Amino acid sequence: FLAIAIDNMAQAIRKISVARGYDVTQYALACFGGAGGQHATRVADALGMETVLVHPLAGMLSAYGIGLAPVKAMREVSVLRPLNEEFGDALAALEVEARTALTVQGLSPESITTHATARMRFEGSDSVLPIAVTSAEEMDAAFRALHRQRFGYSDEHAAILLDALSVEALGGTGRFDGPVVVSEDTASAPSGTWPTLHRSAIPTDAPIHGPALIIDPGSTTVVEDGWQAVRGNDSSLILTRTTPLKRERAAGTEVDPVRLEIFNNRFMAIAEEMGLVLQSTATSVNIKERLDFSCALFDATGALIANAPHIPVHLGSMGDSIRRILDTRGDAKDGRGIRRSDAYVLNDPYHGGTHLPDITVIMPVFYLAESIAPDAFVAARGHHADIGGIAPGSMPPDSRTIADEGVLLDNLLLVDEGRLCEADMRAALSSGPLPSRAADRNISDLKAQLAACTRGAELLIAAATEQGAEIIAAYMNHVLANAEESVRRLIGTLSDGAFTYPMDNGAEIHVAVRVDKVARSAVFDFTGTSVQREDNFNAPVSITRAAALYVLRTLIDDAIPMNDGCLRPVTLVVPEGSMLSPRSPAAVVAGNVETSQVITDALFAATGRLAPSQGTMNNFTFGNDAHQYYETIAGGSGAGPDHDGTDAVQTHMTNSRLTDPEILETRLPVRVERFAIRARSGGKGRHKGGCGVERHIRFLEPMRANILSNRRAVPPQGLAGGGAAQAGA
Repeated sequence: FLAIAIDNMAQAIRKISVARGYDVTQYALACFGGAGGQHATRVADALGMETVLVHPLAGMLSAYGIGLAPVKAMREVSVLRPLNEEFGDALAALEVEARTALTVQGLSPESITTHATARMRFEGSDSVLPIAVTSAEEMDAAFRALHRQRFGYSDEHAAILLDALSVEALGGTGRFDGPVVVSEDTASAPSGTWPTLHRSAIPTDAPIHGPALIIDPGSTTVVEDGWQAVRGNDSSLILTRTTPLKRERAAGTEVDPVRLEIFNNRFMAIAEEMGLVLQSTATSVNIKERLDFSCALFDATGALIANAPHIPVHLGSMGDSIRRILDTRGDAKDGRGIRRSDAYVLNDPYHGGTHLPDITVIMPVFYLAESIAPDAFVAARGHHADIGGIAPGSMPPDSRTIADEGVLLDNLLLVDEGRLCEADMRAALSSGPLPSRAADRNISDLKAQLAACTRGAELLIAAATEQGAEIIAAYMNHVLANAEESVRRLIGTLSDGAFTYPMDNGAEIHVAVRVDKVARSAVFDFTGTSVQREDNFNAPVSITRAAALYVLRTLIDDAIPMNDGCLRPVTLVVPEGSMLSPRSPAAVVAGNVETSQVITDALFAATGRLAPSQGTMNNFTFGNDAHQYYETIAGGSGAGPDHDGTDAVQTHMTNSRLTDPEILETRLPVRVERFAIRARSGGKGRHKGGCGVERHIRFLEPMRANILSNRRAVPPQGLAGGGAAQAGA
């Protein structure tokens, strides 16, 4: 029972520390509660921690903290005026309200202090930042500096708006005196063999070696064997381990497995933090509500290190975008080079992009002041509602060249050493015969992506400052090597296989999986796949790479980030001139969303691990000159040898979500009339396939609507004798 309790407490701490990339062994464990001191050293051992702090009032620390907490009152008012306009009267009125809220509770006016904050933003922006109220000139400078720090750019000439004012009043109720340790009057002698001491009787300079018990009126502290306790000047107990714990190391390498897990989690946590920033600062439905975006970290060579669980088709191909920047700008090949506080933008499917609506913002990261070349990169890719082309939403089902699909951006400078190149970007978005219909929304989302990259760069630099640049670089390599080893172990469980999957347009994806168990490597050979298409179902090579990376990662049980190490043991054979390696200017908009699903299904089927899923993203776009919208409608997932498929989910290469009906109907002139599971549409078998969905939307004003899809003529196939699913309608 005790072992289970210790493990549960340790796991809870891991969830808020190790799982977020913090090395708890570098910290002290603070314990409280009557039983906290009884278990603290065992919990510390379970976590690899070597210091424990036991406050003198540990048994009643929560109550003590409540007694110390100040009484607060906050008052806020929306003002919405230029910063250079007078706001003193509004601020004074707020301060009176906040102070009054405390004095009516009996606090004396002289014990109350106030702090005033202004919430400010650039005109035309939705990104609000809090700034302490001082003079208008000081607030202007502070806002622009914080905006550059937080979002990666600033505009020295843009007007600043005062969005709101807030005043916080704080008053004390009379602080407690410092804790006093008193003797514990025990009625009987200790019954065990361990030494038992009163905390008040321990000299401040005399360590108590375990095993021992230390008692006081509110708690009991257990000092286990191998630990010692020292009473501090404030009567806190500082417990430290005197006998080092033996920690296992990975066989055949000097990599510390504990730190490897920590860095795995820390890198992933940085990517997740980037995603939270992107979602919170974006304004478009596609990014803010549907979460059609991805964020990731890359090493100095452009290798994917870690990502948040975002869109698989984005993540596996983003490394090629980084390498495009390195190939064209590295070593000052462009005459300028890659500089600090730069950011670049790219959507070219033939140079690391997927399709044109997916725009990638890339930022180099320099760990040290003396770094000449980037030490790493961060990137954020988001699906923009429109990038031009022959149809609103930039997902035309009838495009025949890349020009039909919108504006192509190949390695443009978005931020020049901290200066946002907004005019140049607007010019690019408005260029060509079929420019973007929503340049303002594009710019807004690009700024959100830039903010996400800035946050990722800050966190990487902080990690390098804390751990050392060499350690970060080394563990990036270890993370890749760990993923490689995991895939090599997986390959040992695979067998040769092949699968050919026809599509509605008559094309076929063919893949043969050949396994070399001696070398622990594999070949994914797509020879036999249809040649480049006249339609838009061509998929750049980066799409095949992304699908292979996704399949390999999903077949691994280990808790590792999806990264480029997974592909090291695998050779991809993709014939040039096929629909999986098309030549420019072939149309590709469906390759990213439709052909990627077919590649994934074919790979899973060739391994025998999973039957084909819905086999399409069911891309639904609609719009007019004022509104544009895109979504991927859900479907059923395929069954496996030991499980049924799942109904009504986003499968495989899409991991976005549908917009909530309330938000969709608020933002756009539409009404969602029905959204339901399409009953009995999954394939039959010992393990049945997941069912698809029905979705009915009514337009409340004239719109052009398009469906870009597959599996309307050729249904999703079963595996190992299982039945096919119903085709889409």
